[in-house]
Amino acid sequence: MSTFRRITQIILYMTLIALLTACFKEKKANTAPSIIPIPSEQVITKGVFVLSSATKLTYDDSLKSVANFFKSYVENGSNIQLNTSSKNSIQFKIDASISNNEAYQLKITKDKILISAKSQKGAFYAFQSLRQLLPVDFEKSKAFNETHIAIQCLEIKDAPQFKYRGMHLDVGRHFFSVDFIKKYINLMAMLKMNTFHWHLTEDQGWRIEIKKYPKLQEIAAFRNETLIGHHNNLPHQFDGKKYGGYYTQEEIKDVVKYASERQITIIPEIEMPGHSQAAIAAYSELGCSGKQIEVATKWGVFNEVYCPKESTFKFLEDVIDEVVALFPGKYIHIGGDEAPKTNWKNCDYCQKLIRKEGLKDEHGLQSYFIARMEKYINSKGKQIIGWDEILEGGLAPNATVMSWRGTSGAIQAAKEGHDVILTPGSHCYFDHYQSDNENEPLAIGGFLPLEKVYAFDPIPEELNEQEAIYVLGAQGNVWTEYMQTEKQVEYMAFPRVVALSEVLWSSPENKNYTDFINRLEQYQKRLDQLDVNYANHMYSVKGELKNTEGNLTYQLNATSSTYPIYYSIDDTEPSKLYSNPIAVDSFMNIKAIIRDSDDKNLGSIFEQKINLHKGVGAKITIDKEPHPAYNAGGKTALINGISGNNKRYGDKEWLGFSGEDVEITIEFEAPTNINTITTRFFNANGQWIYPPKEINLQLKLEDGRAISTSKKTENNDSLLVDFSVNISQFYPEDKNLKATELKITIPSYGIIPEGKQGTGNKPWTFIDEITIK
Repeated sequence: MSTFRRITQIILYMTLIALLTACFKEKKANTAPSIIPIPSEQVITKGVFVLSSATKLTYDDSLKSVANFFKSYVENGSNIQLNTSSKNSIQFKIDASISNNEAYQLKITKDKILISAKSQKGAFYAFQSLRQLLPVDFEKSKAFNETHIAIQCLEIKDAPQFKYRGMHLDVGRHFFSVDFIKKYINLMAMLKMNTFHWHLTEDQGWRIEIKKYPKLQEIAAFRNETLIGHHNNLPHQFDGKKYGGYYTQEEIKDVVKYASERQITIIPEIEMPGHSQAAIAAYSELGCSGKQIEVATKWGVFNEVYCPKESTFKFLEDVIDEVVALFPGKYIHIGGDEAPKTNWKNCDYCQKLIRKEGLKDEHGLQSYFIARMEKYINSKGKQIIGWDEILEGGLAPNATVMSWRGTSGAIQAAKEGHDVILTPGSHCYFDHYQSDNENEPLAIGGFLPLEKVYAFDPIPEELNEQEAIYVLGAQGNVWTEYMQTEKQVEYMAFPRVVALSEVLWSSPENKNYTDFINRLEQYQKRLDQLDVNYANHMYSVKGELKNTEGNLTYQLNATSSTYPIYYSIDDTEPSKLYSNPIAVDSFMNIKAIIRDSDDKNLGSIFEQKINLHKGVGAKITIDKEPHPAYNAGGKTALINGISGNNKRYGDKEWLGFSGEDVEITIEFEAPTNINTITTRFFNANGQWIYPPKEINLQLKLEDGRAISTSKKTENNDSLLVDFSVNISQFYPEDKNLKATELKITIPSYGIIPEGKQGTGNKPWTFIDEITIK
């Protein structure tokens, strides 16, 4: 090559770098990178590194696989081919001085990107951070067409807060392809999640090949039909179509290898003793009655559980033998949740076993069952994880508890010195609704918006510093009763898993929800390229009724404050620019939406009806605190003129009480004429929600008298049970009763009887607006 040509190339290259640097400075100067989860420390420095086909890639031998991962990512997403020449370089280096096995350091200078880590894990997580510094086009094959990319110089030092960062997927209720499982694992890996909890067996389907028991594939893997609509919709209807599938052992080996390459450990779940109807349908002798049953076709909790006979334990030990050979990780999840004791109570063998082993009752029998299986699983070099019901009757010696029914199970287990993983339904159940929009896709119930996931603290405040060390981390759960397709799974999981990843990786002092939302806006562009059907509630409008010294106003706000809100109050399309809270002095239907600078609607229209009545603005007290998971609106939600959602009970207008009688007192500012009192209750037996059987009312009148009445509710199969009392019907001689106080006593339904969902447990009571006219 001539000297002139070489000099020309150098000049062109330097000019290109200068142009890229200038362009980058104009766009990115002093702007922190939008990395999720946010690193522990990150400092922007001067200049840019230019990635091109002139960039050299080097690595220590033990990091070869991660370096090649990075190389494939760059070359698949662009026309850039990393080579051995050296204008600048990217280096993957082992640094034994880094204490945490998952920690890393990423240093970008003008001539070098240096990734330092103690292990492959740390190097892989460094790659995930570096990945987010590249254009989103890199996520799609050959979508990035430029020959160079400027990367801001910076330094990152990063390490996770928790060592267990998990996501769950239920493939028992609905079955998903191997390709989708791999996509799910890929998306987890991008967020530095490190554990995939694969829920492989259920009442509705057995999804793992067990060669010794072929009927599990032939019978247990398929159900005759599937419930249509929600379990709460009665009468139940079915689609009449056979449904199912299972993963062969070769497919499972392939998925395990795929996950391992992405630093993700898979924990298989083989449910026992409950959620086992599919297995019992294949081998009837596993049940207490020995009668032939079918694989479950609807959702819920079923009485069919494994009978603790020697032949049952032999079956489960054989299953475990094949499972252990497939999954090299430390844990086997054995479920242990929602195991009704009805069949055990009526089983002669079980009752004899209880007496023989000196057990207290059927809960003791469950503990015996779990402890026996734990001993066998321990003999295989594995440890068990179980849902918090495994605490009942005494916890197995080496078990790890996965606490889903709130945090009490985690607290108890940690205080006893057991490892715990937090996955409470209040913050980690991604099968719950994430928006109160009426047009949200069907879900099991509940309400878990993005900001509530982000606000989650996995360490219960009841634990002291020594006890808190037993909290390994947390996990998001995706139960798929109402997720028939892969796109529905993506919609329910994302972006809530993105928020959870930051909860688990990032230090609390680095977390900031507003900043997270800004970074999420960029991250969602990456998800777009990956064809992820995430729920985009970034531009959702929210509202709140305010009562300031008797003046009612309605305040609108948006998660994203970048764009303005437009609204209307007369049921027309939103057209007025929102600037101040809206005065509320009559019935109104408020509609609102966010619009960008081009007057384009972003998100969906928010709508709220406000029905002013005589209780709005009154003083309210309740003798019991609503459950923390169902108290978003506080006690005033019962008299704010706003009714709860017609389809679900998890929004901020419904208050939920767990198994308690409730007394509500409403005090009026001045004596008030009362004609009617109405309210309503949720009725979802599948979620153990039962309306009260009767309501007691007492009015204190201005003349000092007290009058009272009771009325039974009309409990039918409706999702909503209305309650209404016309006071003038009871006291026709006093048509203008003026009250100073209304007391409403709402007795709990009582212990749920045999034959109903939740048998033997205390029910939930959910109360909506109390309208007084």
